[in-house]
Amino acid sequence: MNTKRIEAIVNGRVQGVSFRYYTQQAANELHLTGWVVNRRDGSVQTVAEGPEDTLTRFVAFLYRGSPMARVNNVTVTWAEATGEFVRFAIRWF
Repeated sequence: MNTKRIEAIVNGRVQGVSFRYYTQQAANELHLTGWVVNRRDGSVQTVAEGPEDTLTRFVAFLYRGSPMARVNNVTVTWAEATGEFVRFAIRWF
């Protein structure tokens, strides 16, 4: 299995619209590990690890977001997985 890591910043109307909750649900359904957090600048940051093809599906979710979200931009950085996570969590800044 080709395990990778993504770090993504999501901009738009992504806070106050359950974006983190839906992101955690999507990650759990895809069996990914990592975290998601609201950033002070109004964006959302997420780090996720798992199979490359599954992460591609997760990135597609980030472009859609939660039902009330309006995603303007997603910046994704790919890297090798570190294996440091055991689950996918919502973090607080």
